Amino acid sequence: MLTPAEIAAVAAKALENKKARDIKVLKTVEQTVLADYFVICNGTSSTHIKALVDEVDKLLSEAGEPPIRREGLRSDIWVLMDFGCVIVHVFTDEARKFYNLERLWSDSQEIDPATLPLPELPEEE
Repeated sequence: MLTPAEIAAVAAKALENKKARDIKVLKTVEQTVLADYFVICNGTSSTHIKALVDEVDKLLSEAGEPPIRREGLRSDIWVLMDFGCVIVHVFTDEARKFYNLERLWSDSQEIDPATLPLPELPEEE
């Protein structure tokens, strides 16, 4: 079982692997009971968003942390993945500007994903 910080690190790494844009990790544990971390990024198209979501799902499922819920898969603008203590938001540029989660959670701490503890992940075949 991974810690919330490790889940956020794996999610950020998965997004980086598939070239997500503007990846942000917000530590929200002091602001809400919804999640300890929000991981937010942009995709360039609906196809790219699907690839990003699939990569996060794959890496975290292989690490024993499958998503509890995925919302917005039929949407072309925003997908939310709920891992309990971590919520991953994948947006188009326009949707991210509209929802502006960084402003909404501006009192949370932005964390450099490189500083999060990345657990050993299963090797790809």
